[in-house]
Amino acid sequence: MIHLSAMRILVFVLGSILIIYVSRASLRVLRSHGFYRFFAWEAILALALLNVEVWFDDPFSWHQLISWPLLVISAFLVIHGLQLLKEIGQPSSERDDAPMLELEKTTTLVTTGAYRYIRHPLYSSLLFLAWGIFFKDPSWVGGGLTLAATVLLAATAKVEEAENIRFFGPAYQEYMQRTKMFVPFVW
Repeated sequence: MIHLSAMRILVFVLGSILIIYVSRASLRVLRSHGFYRFFAWEAILALALLNVEVWFDDPFSWHQLISWPLLVISAFLVIHGLQLLKEIGQPSSERDDAPMLELEKTTTLVTTGAYRYIRHPLYSSLLFLAWGIFFKDPSWVGGGLTLAATVLLAATAKVEEAENIRFFGPAYQEYMQRTKMFVPFVW
């Protein structure tokens, strides 16, 4: 039987290989939003593996009662955000202004649903995921990983906003004036 630590390392390596594969184009362009997102994904993967043992322990503890709503919000935002990008954003492989995943190559600015209030529902989802995982078992190491993921996601969003301004022009700048980055009415 594989020891739990060895299993975590194996899962981290395999997860990292997958993340590297998905991020391969972005990793070649140091100033792309995907470059920073890669490191945020890595921090979240490490955080998940750090707290995997206690995921369902003590379900009514204060930290679990914080964790579960954050994870539910994360799930909602990723599903809702992807749906809107696909249906309204009209992704097209013809958009080639930066190394992007296919779903990111939107040709129409999405400003409805969650996008009416926040510019980055998918990154917001990752932010809520990171904090939800952190609250499974708060620790100094977990806090460091969570703060790193938060800073990296903010950097990812800032770089993507510059890319969006180049593609969508003044319409995106106006959109930025009326929305928050990650959390409606807050940030």
